[in-house]
Amino acid sequence: MKRPVPRLLALGAARAIALALFVVAAAPFVAAPARAVVEIDVTQGNIEPLPIAIPDFVGTGGEDKMARDISDVIKADLARSGLFRPLDPSAFIEKTVSINAPPQFASWRPIGAQGLVVGAISKQSDGRIRAEFRLWDVFAGQQMLGQQFYTSADNWRRMAHIIADAIYERLTGEKGYFDTRIVFIDETGPKNKRVKRLAIMDQDGANVRYLTNGGDLVLTPRFSPSRQEVTYMAYSGADPRVYLLNIETGQQEVVGNFPGMTFAPRFSPDGQRVAMSLQQGGNANIFVMDLRSRRTTRLTNTPAIDTSPSYSPDGQKIVFESDRGGSQQLYVMGSNGANPQRISFGPGRYSTPVWSPRGDLIAFTKMHQGRFMIGVMRPDGSGERILTEGYHNEGPAWAPNGRVLVFFRDTPGPNGGPQLWTVDLTGYNEQRLPVPAFASDPAWSPLLE
Repeated sequence: MKRPVPRLLALGAARAIALALFVVAAAPFVAAPARAVVEIDVTQGNIEPLPIAIPDFVGTGGEDKMARDISDVIKADLARSGLFRPLDPSAFIEKTVSINAPPQFASWRPIGAQGLVVGAISKQSDGRIRAEFRLWDVFAGQQMLGQQFYTSADNWRRMAHIIADAIYERLTGEKGYFDTRIVFIDETGPKNKRVKRLAIMDQDGANVRYLTNGGDLVLTPRFSPSRQEVTYMAYSGADPRVYLLNIETGQQEVVGNFPGMTFAPRFSPDGQRVAMSLQQGGNANIFVMDLRSRRTTRLTNTPAIDTSPSYSPDGQKIVFESDRGGSQQLYVMGSNGANPQRISFGPGRYSTPVWSPRGDLIAFTKMHQGRFMIGVMRPDGSGERILTEGYHNEGPAWAPNGRVLVFFRDTPGPNGGPQLWTVDLTGYNEQRLPVPAFASDPAWSPLLE
């Protein structure tokens, strides 16, 4: 079932003019210093989080709890990004802020707030919920953003994520990633006999639901970058079978049976093709399949093991791992298999490469001296950086804005198992995602529509 999208309404001209008049009228009392509008430069290496005040949204018509819940989700989204520091409400001087009048900026500057978000939630006569919010630059005394949405009451959490995305984009200049989902493998049972189910959740760990029943072993789901579809592997017998699943409709089809396959295919940027590695004898090579015709084309032909292909966002190149040089390293070739070039030259072994949606970086897993690391490098192999390391880190996947990675980290011991973690490109903001049980093989969806 397709999830309803909160409808965005731009503020009318009369409303915008009225708000502008409010600001002008308040200006003599605010005495706002002349300065540039507050923003975050995400190109910096280590970013100091922006102090932002988000009072509880005001609820009318009995919607007080939903109003508080929506503002809590917005605060959690922004805090988790590592770019924002929501301020403690106990420090607020102005306790109640109307959506229809400018705030008392003099009450927000002493507590260090640079941004201020105020909002209101109300129920409409047709049962829908209306959410309206304003983003203010506290020091300049200016409104930076004002939007309103209508949606069904059971869709309130998604509306909160959309509002957080709007705030993120206005203050960073880049698309947010909060209105997204993560598909993963849910793992339960004893370590030597795990039941693995395909599962999906919101990017913050909420709304977990299961897409398979655990009857078959499932592995390595991959999201299409252009639609809400995933490929994944399932073992119902000795050989793996690849499935294509539409998340919204639940429609599932078999892509094919692929003996010797160890990873599910990855989509091309347009979602029309998948690249895969197929083992034949003692070696494995890269193939591409057209999902419409089901025609398969071989891209590599070596006695080595070539695996884990991932497309560049323009569809012109593929990064993959290969031991053709004697150890696992990363290579980049044309999407037709032409001109493969090695790009990793550091100590250790490299695996599971995946191209950033922005095209500027390739994420990978690195193994060296018993350590498992998640890192990034440029497509030409320069600028290698390790973002995190641990007992067993593996399987990075990008958020759709190319600023955050999700991966899984195993824990040692007889009762240990994998958990999902995120880390941003600074490497300083690492957080564990809440999941019901053990979890592995995450993949991040594109922004929902």
